[in-house]
Amino acid sequence: MTVRDAQQILVAGPAWVGDMVMAQSLFMTLKQRPFPVEIDVLAPAWSNPILARMPEVREIINLPVSHGEFGLLRRYQLGKSLRAKHYDQAIITPRSYKAALVPFFAKAKQRTGYRGEMRYGVINDIRTLDKNILKQTVQRYVALGLEYEPDKGASQLPTVPFPNLTVDDENRQRLLTELNLNLDKSVIAFLPGAEYGEAKRWPINYYADLANKLYEQGLQVWILGSEKDHTAAATIAEGNGAVNLCGKTRLEDSIDLLSVCKSAVTNDSGLMHVAAAVGIPLVAIYGSSTPEYTPPLTNKANIQYLALECSPCFKRECPLGHMQCLNDINSEIIFQSVLEQVKE
Repeated sequence: MTVRDAQQILVAGPAWVGDMVMAQSLFMTLKQRPFPVEIDVLAPAWSNPILARMPEVREIINLPVSHGEFGLLRRYQLGKSLRAKHYDQAIITPRSYKAALVPFFAKAKQRTGYRGEMRYGVINDIRTLDKNILKQTVQRYVALGLEYEPDKGASQLPTVPFPNLTVDDENRQRLLTELNLNLDKSVIAFLPGAEYGEAKRWPINYYADLANKLYEQGLQVWILGSEKDHTAAATIAEGNGAVNLCGKTRLEDSIDLLSVCKSAVTNDSGLMHVAAAVGIPLVAIYGSSTPEYTPPLTNKANIQYLALECSPCFKRECPLGHMQCLNDINSEIIFQSVLEQVKE
């Protein structure tokens, strides 16, 4: 069977780590079609390490514009260069006008996306998004990969396959050696960052107290995140033997290191979705967001969410100034949840 015997699909991917992980559910759904499918993904360069761990993706095509930039000429040039691929369908996951331009310029035959920002013409398969039915981000992605009957709309919830990122055993062993990490004691991963804002970050002193409790139980803690999280991680690690890996690892390294952890304690963040897609148990802490919208896609999650009267506000900073949605989730609650997961 030649490549042209397969349906050629271009997916314009999302712009956040967690959303890109969730997009794998769409790729899996496309691969379940009753005929061969080849999937290329148009995405920012930062997402390459994530997409490289998805066996459903044939080719990664990097978008040559920065986040928020319109870049019409570069989008046109890229789209024109893709015409030779003769895409049968393009699926545009973002709802912005500019996100649909490259597939339009590439002359993909069917260009599928939700109604938004007056995209009539650039999208010729316009879907209606019923947020009361498709409440979760991942459901909205998956629905774009299914057959659509305009008179019915999103009449039923799509089946969502859980993301499953590939682990590189060789890279993991290299990291264990170069970073002087050992597996003599069970490892609990801490993922204290949240790029979105402070209202999604469980307090650092709570993480520190939890690290102390776990240390007393003979467990070790690895703190994963970006360079931006390094200072906070250093505070967490004081006096309890926790290993601060923030800024010392790449995104793909986090995938491989998480694979040997017994549990992860995490905010609602991109790395939460990575941990879920690696398949380890996790304790997911929600503040300004809600698990009804972006839950970890796994059956191994203990979700901590207070559902206060003011929740979810989806704000970057607490508009009321008290951060009660996170401050009222104390370290003892999380500690007991981790212990239960380690014992299983």
